[in-house]
Amino acid sequence: MIPVWYTSPMEKIDGRTLKQEVQQALRNQVIRLRKQGKKNKDVAEFLGISPQHSSTLWQKYLQGGKKEIILGTRGRRHGEKRTLTEEQEHHIQKLIVDKTPDQLRFPFALWTRDAVRELIGRQYKITMPIRTVGEYLKRWGFTPQKPVKRAREQNPKAVERWLKEEYPAIAAKAKKEKAEIYWGDETGIQNEANRVRGYGLKGKTPVLRVTAKRAHISMISAITNEGKVRFMVYKEAMTQQKLITFMRRLIRDAGRRIYLILDNLKPHHGKNVTKWLDKHKKEIAVFYLPPCAPEVNPDEYLNGDLKTKVHSGTLAIAESDLKHKT
Repeated sequence: MIPVWYTSPMEKIDGRTLKQEVQQALRNQVIRLRKQGKKNKDVAEFLGISPQHSSTLWQKYLQGGKKEIILGTRGRRHGEKRTLTEEQEHHIQKLIVDKTPDQLRFPFALWTRDAVRELIGRQYKITMPIRTVGEYLKRWGFTPQKPVKRAREQNPKAVERWLKEEYPAIAAKAKKEKAEIYWGDETGIQNEANRVRGYGLKGKTPVLRVTAKRAHISMISAITNEGKVRFMVYKEAMTQQKLITFMRRLIRDAGRRIYLILDNLKPHHGKNVTKWLDKHKKEIAVFYLPPCAPEVNPDEYLNGDLKTKVHSGTLAIAESDLKHKT
């Protein structure tokens, strides 16, 4: 039950300052008291409203029942005073979902407020304020997002085939052999990749003290579907021997066969790696992702989280700092 705040006699309420649910409860109280036989003057004094308002509500109730005293929805009605018609809105949304700006010959890589503003202008000769464009996008359920990058060289059909056919076959075989699936990948971490923000007085930009001396380390890691992570930090570029060292450590205490899924980095396909795998095929088997499809590999997301954490907090100055934070 919604409470009604009673007032002292003769103290009037400005209904415009009340929440709508309180206004409705006040109306219900008027009807309840009038049905008990109270006069308009007494009801008005008790509830802090005018006798005329009490009388009007009672007459409405007598003529049409409770539905006549129910408050309507406040504010602008759906679609009222909008620049675009409902049909135009649906058309613009469909274009944003189905097409990229460059497909429609706009000089934008992604849909931004400026791009959508130009789209509306071209389609309907309407010059819409940029803020209004943002309100439309928010109403339609579009939010500003960091895009997922995909190589132009990627073959979408090959990726789909790998996901629907090749990986399910790998998973089924691993289950049959009671093998453990690992997803592997390499990443580089450097001390000058900090992209941080901090508060400061307007017009006085904060100063971040950094070093001019570059530091860089690399890491190869592998993650299972259950989230178990194995990793190795190393210097310089990945080589066949470094990969073999990592795989040797991977199988050392595994207790069962390992299925390692890698991308197509050149050392992954080297002759030395192939020979080593042939000698250890009872302990490990390597499978390869389709070319240019990093988004398929869960270890890529691990690398993203790693870099976010390494580049947050106190800055890493030397190589030892990078290694420690990693």
